[in-house]
Amino acid sequence: MLALMGEGIIWELFTEALLIWGAWLVMKKCERKPWLAIIPGVREYQLAKCCDREADGRRLLIATVLMYLLQIIDKVADVKSSKGLATDQSIWFLILLVVQLSTIIMLLVYMIRIFGGLCDLFGYKRKWMWFIVLISDSFLLLLWGLRKKCQPKYIYKDDIGEVGAAISGRNVKVLDSGLTVNIEERTAGGMLKKNTLLRDIHLNIEPGHMVLLLGGSGAGKTTFVNAVIGYEKAKANMVLNGNNIYDNYDKMKYRIGFVPQMDLMRVNDTVIRTLMDAAKLRLPASMSVAERRERATVVLKFFGLEPVKDKLCEKLSGGQRKRLSIAMEYISNPDLFVLDEPDSGLDGVMARELMQGLRNIANQGKIVIVITHSPDRVIDLFDDVIVLAKDSRLTGRLAYFGPVDQAKQFFERDNMERIVLRINRKEEGGEGLADSFIERYAEVCNG
Repeated sequence: MLALMGEGIIWELFTEALLIWGAWLVMKKCERKPWLAIIPGVREYQLAKCCDREADGRRLLIATVLMYLLQIIDKVADVKSSKGLATDQSIWFLILLVVQLSTIIMLLVYMIRIFGGLCDLFGYKRKWMWFIVLISDSFLLLLWGLRKKCQPKYIYKDDIGEVGAAISGRNVKVLDSGLTVNIEERTAGGMLKKNTLLRDIHLNIEPGHMVLLLGGSGAGKTTFVNAVIGYEKAKANMVLNGNNIYDNYDKMKYRIGFVPQMDLMRVNDTVIRTLMDAAKLRLPASMSVAERRERATVVLKFFGLEPVKDKLCEKLSGGQRKRLSIAMEYISNPDLFVLDEPDSGLDGVMARELMQGLRNIANQGKIVIVITHSPDRVIDLFDDVIVLAKDSRLTGRLAYFGPVDQAKQFFERDNMERIVLRINRKEEGGEGLADSFIERYAEVCNG
């Protein structure tokens, strides 16, 4: 019996040594610290980072730690049972078994995902992944580590570009009227790591301006919008018409209108009923029903919805639904309007009609900020453009803010879509010049 136990321990040590050896070699090829291969959990986390699957690696590390804790609990329970100290263990045994099985499944899922990423990294078909389950994960690691011809397709760094674009070190002066944005940073906590989503964004928007928010996928447009309107606060000073949005959010949220991409309305209600419900929510409680109805009538006329006021929302055309969505926010006569792709799904004629309506709102002294993926068909309606770009550390930064015509000169491109291509990363089909334009714009501002 003791001989069998000894053989079992020797085998475990042998397989662990092979695993460490394989992980050491792979991590060395991927330019990571190979000595971390010695530490269970951390080893798999580092392998995940080799193939740009850090999120899976963090989850696997947590599952590994949990498994070790469960094994300790299991051993303690066995000792107590052998000494006759335990009472009724049936329910605890069942709970422990369920947790252990769930953890094992988690470990298998994330290991398969990580080794799938490693297969892609080293140019192997994913069928090789099943060696993890059927034979041993150390087999694949040794194969990739020992073969000289087996080299990673790319090297993933923790801090791509190390420092990213330089910080401008500026703040804009707070306007008495209009919108002032001074974002130092916007971060999001993750397991074992804090991610910086936005950094160093400073600008002033004057009343009466309609502004295009431009940027490639992942540049931080939605994060920026959420920070501005106070939905997700950043480390920032956000002031609208002399009032700090964050400090006075309960009051200021009624001075801001936000229209998401998806329509938020009950399809079985009529247009007038929908607008009256919005008035009840967004207008002061002291207003009478008659006053709210009068305001709703004014808004219906402004958006050209009076002829369909008794029509069910589900019967409206796409353009009418978009206008109603905007009208629901406009009912409270906000100072700042933010719209996320209001022209999505509309043809050129309907899109222009909708954007002209937003231009009319801006002409009333309001600030209108619009995200759209088809800016060039309506670019003449905008006063300014905000260009956000991912720097080399994948953080959303300000690459330009100002008049549309000057933006074309700054980026040396004749339309907005080509401007986005200038700042998009090369692997996204762009020119990869984000850092250059971020720093150039900062120099112009600090001029």
